[in-house]
Amino acid sequence: MNRPDSPSPWWAPARHDDRRPFLRARGMVTRAVRDWFQAQGFTEVETGVLQVSPGNETHLHAPLTHVTSSAGARAPRYLRTSPEFACKKLLAAGEERIVEFARVFRDRESGPLHLTEFTMLEWYRADAPYDAVIADCLAVIAAAAEATGAGGFSFRGREADPRAAAERLSVAEAFRRYAYIDLLATVSGGAGHRDALAAMAKEAVRVTPDDTWSDIFSKVLTEYVEPQLGQGRLTVLDEYPAPEAALARAKPSDPRVSERFEIYACGVELANGFGELTDAAEQRRRFNEAMDEKERRYGERYPLDDDFLAALSRMPPACGVALGFDRLVMLASGATRLDQVVWAPADAAS
Repeated sequence: MNRPDSPSPWWAPARHDDRRPFLRARGMVTRAVRDWFQAQGFTEVETGVLQVSPGNETHLHAPLTHVTSSAGARAPRYLRTSPEFACKKLLAAGEERIVEFARVFRDRESGPLHLTEFTMLEWYRADAPYDAVIADCLAVIAAAAEATGAGGFSFRGREADPRAAAERLSVAEAFRRYAYIDLLATVSGGAGHRDALAAMAKEAVRVTPDDTWSDIFSKVLTEYVEPQLGQGRLTVLDEYPAPEAALARAKPSDPRVSERFEIYACGVELANGFGELTDAAEQRRRFNEAMDEKERRYGERYPLDDDFLAALSRMPPACGVALGFDRLVMLASGATRLDQVVWAPADAAS
């Protein structure tokens, strides 16, 4: 029951009236985006929410449940943090261009730019270069703005024109420009040298003895780099250093960096994409390393999806991207919080 001084529920008529223009804008963006993908020859797919493994990144947390068979046997299942594993299995099966409006779940995340349950727009192109999905992203974002008639995006005092030519900036250049750090000097052989980065970053952020290379990287990125991105126009931040490759392949010409990019508007991260890694042994190594760190930090680890790793070895060269659909609608509609653009925001904070 709501206390007398608590915010009214999202279904209160007056509050819903305030949200209705944003929800109608969501419908406009959804139709425009679906039309764009159809025109590009993509097949819209629907994959399962319950997974053996929700993803194997250190700081991603997934809700856990159990399923019971007709014989009474119980087995753990996780609510997915992304449809990535299932979509890549479809690429291994022979699909070439697929897209999904996926409901995904993340524990330990809430606030104006985070919800526990949200919509991820995720798509993949088989036998296509890394730059193909970057171009897709920019076109989809522009289509969303066109659908709502947004002349530009605005958020927390920052503005960006989604139709203007995007800025393309490597992570290394962004660290030099905004934090005066020579990031790649701390990376070799696919690994980050923690002490070297700590020495460079100690005047910029608070570094603790327990911080890993990735922790220090994230602190600098969050505090100094991200607020500068997507101002005036979209920013494509690419060539993530190898320790932050996740599921991306190494750049052939420079193994210190990976074919990973993110797109920002008004300082808000909208999309995270990869030239996809198809080396199953390397992916297993990365997953195990990430789960070791998760266990050290949080006292838990997620199982590996061996079926996914088997499919990965049969998957064609591909590129893919996950775009936060609710964030895109928020910017295209002029909303200021994600819960304003979600029809039934179960964990809305206000």
